[in-house]
Amino acid sequence: MPRPRSLWRWPRRLLLGLLALLLLLGGGIAGAVWWTLPASDAALRLPGLSSRVTVTLDQHGIPRIAAATEADAAMALGWVHARDRLFQMELLRRGASGRLSEIAGSATLRADRLTRTLGLARRAEADLAALPAEARALLEAYAAGVNAWIAARGRFAAPEFLVLGAPEPWRPEHSLLWAKVMGVWLSGNWRTELDRARLAAILPPETLRDLFPEDRSAGRPDLAGLGAESLGRLAAALPRFPEPGTLPDSASNAWAVAPARSASGGALLASDPHLGFQAPILWYLARIDFADGRFLAGATSPGVPLVVIGRNADLAWGFTTTHSDTQDVFVERLSGTDAYETPEGPRPFAVREEVIRVRGAAPVTLRVRETRHGPVISDLEDGPPGDRVLALAAANLAPADTAAAGLLALNRAGSVAAARAAAALITSPSQNLMLADRQGRIGMILTGRTPIRRAGDGMAPAPGWDGSHDWTGWIPFDALPHAEAPASGVLANANNRPAPPDAAAFLGAEWPEDWRFRRLAEALGARPSHDAAGFAALQRDTVSPFARTLLGPDSALRRASRPDGIAGAARDLLLGWDGDVRADRPEGLIFNAWVAASGRLALAAGGVPDGAVRPRSGFLLRVLSAAGEGGPWCGGDCPGLASRALEAAVADLATAQGPDPAAWRWGRAHVARFDHPLLRALPGLGPLTGLAAPTGGDEWTVMRGGSRGAGPNPFEHVHGAGLRLVADLADPDATFAVIATGQSGHPASRHWGDLLPLWRDGGMITLRRAADAIGGRIRLDP
Repeated sequence: MPRPRSLWRWPRRLLLGLLALLLLLGGGIAGAVWWTLPASDAALRLPGLSSRVTVTLDQHGIPRIAAATEADAAMALGWVHARDRLFQMELLRRGASGRLSEIAGSATLRADRLTRTLGLARRAEADLAALPAEARALLEAYAAGVNAWIAARGRFAAPEFLVLGAPEPWRPEHSLLWAKVMGVWLSGNWRTELDRARLAAILPPETLRDLFPEDRSAGRPDLAGLGAESLGRLAAALPRFPEPGTLPDSASNAWAVAPARSASGGALLASDPHLGFQAPILWYLARIDFADGRFLAGATSPGVPLVVIGRNADLAWGFTTTHSDTQDVFVERLSGTDAYETPEGPRPFAVREEVIRVRGAAPVTLRVRETRHGPVISDLEDGPPGDRVLALAAANLAPADTAAAGLLALNRAGSVAAARAAAALITSPSQNLMLADRQGRIGMILTGRTPIRRAGDGMAPAPGWDGSHDWTGWIPFDALPHAEAPASGVLANANNRPAPPDAAAFLGAEWPEDWRFRRLAEALGARPSHDAAGFAALQRDTVSPFARTLLGPDSALRRASRPDGIAGAARDLLLGWDGDVRADRPEGLIFNAWVAASGRLALAAGGVPDGAVRPRSGFLLRVLSAAGEGGPWCGGDCPGLASRALEAAVADLATAQGPDPAAWRWGRAHVARFDHPLLRALPGLGPLTGLAAPTGGDEWTVMRGGSRGAGPNPFEHVHGAGLRLVADLADPDATFAVIATGQSGHPASRHWGDLLPLWRDGGMITLRRAADAIGGRIRLDP
């Protein structure tokens, strides 16, 4: 008798078939991702090379490029940049061209609208044509190297392109977009103008002066009438960090000592630029050796065919942002619907339409208007006022930007004098160029175009219709406050004022606080002689002069009565603290939480709208330090406010860290995070590809640990030194550097995050000519 067939036979077969299909699909995806990983050893032809180029990869994937000419080196660098970081380069050009929304959807629409309004891509195209022939040739060689990788790999050029499709060819002008983006985000004065104008409409003058205290620093690198409602809408329309395509407030450190202050007998230089964290980090380490004995070593940035921060055989250089006021907002009065008033009469707007394609949504058409001062930024606002508009004048948007030619000349320079000539060509952004050469000379040279104003100090929006505040030209390069060969043998800058307030050249009225500079002055002055190891250690210094000052004898917290319970225990820890913001101690966490809570209470007492401004240290000192000065912000009782703020801060911290303040740790909350810009938003892949490390330091320490400041993780470390570099000019092999992630932009690569432990623990890699260990060999033939 035949056996009855099971009712589950076909469903079981179907399930097995679906499982097999899923396994095949998963295997196919894994295979495709694996295929996007670049080979460590390769030999290929690169048409356009003049002779063979060899690329030796060390154990961290850092290339040593041996080339005969600059053009050959640029082509090879373009190829290895594309090999390791092509998707990062894709985001660079999309972000600067206002095309992020094509792949990211509406989340990046505000950033795209702003970028299109500023017209960065159009200006880069125009600048390319104005560059010297040799600079254009170098950009073209670099683009050829990038495109050789794209042509060979197509959509397998990086894992992200498996979904996005094969990348478009790289063009020479795309390399100019890097400086355009840096020019926008490293010069944010126009946003401060708008914030101040908005608050001026609702707060009395004395309150405004407290919120934006006058800078009183010495400025020495040598160590011896607008509507608040409308402006509020415009502020809401502008992208702000940490939104995609944005950067936080900028900060960096750089210093140098002459041979008389150096243990090696050669000049020393240190540079650690501070930018927003991401994975991979902005920087890519490399060394390039030429057949004639010249070399370059240091940090490149994918998309740029030159060393941005580093050295050659005779010169080392680094950068910090000057914070010169190179942006002004002009109020333009309308004349009819399509024109605005000028001293010569009505003038029509220059108008163009920009179409922004948005993934998953309809395209957005943006009507961009420009005045004689610059693009109309108030058109970004929903419901702009009908009788006036706001236009942005910005030095980095001015035509004939020759920054690329200047960086090329800097890479070639063999002395501080030659670097000064190169700096004159770096028209944007405004930077302090720290220098040290093999002859023993050190210097700090200001770069970038700084406007001369007919009137005013650039602190608030100015009338544009009458020409009274127009820019009349640029401060002559030689009139900028450069510093060379100081008697002290030491130069340093940490974004503090680079020249005294009474200097002949007016650079601006406002500057970041100089706490990091004070600590550098203290540390560098404490020792008669320095070495590279000491410089690297100083880059990781976590002592806060601000904390020491705020908790000094005049501290409002010391004058307050000791509260009961854990708030009292937290107060005892703070008042007995030496100001070292260590990751493995609780005091940095208590201090930062207390300062944030004090600022919120004081601003609320002063009638400042929530979120309108982030309190500066000068304001906090007025409220929490000097006796009596902060009374209006404390209701007459600053010790009471300090105590209430501590109790509120401690209550919040106890929820996350437990009931014993002595067991709290700054490093648990102050975690440096490096996330892939797209994968971080995908369930499963975000945590799988993200990198993290507990860190010390905070906003006011040399090892700057800029925090998010709001949201569920307000102390998360999101901004700091993604690169640290030290160069000793006594030895051509003594170039020491580290980046915070890894060389690769491929999340499945072993070099995705292999440098993070070294960065976290203070280690450095020596960029000598011969790699310590070989990780791969690549031969590029003509």
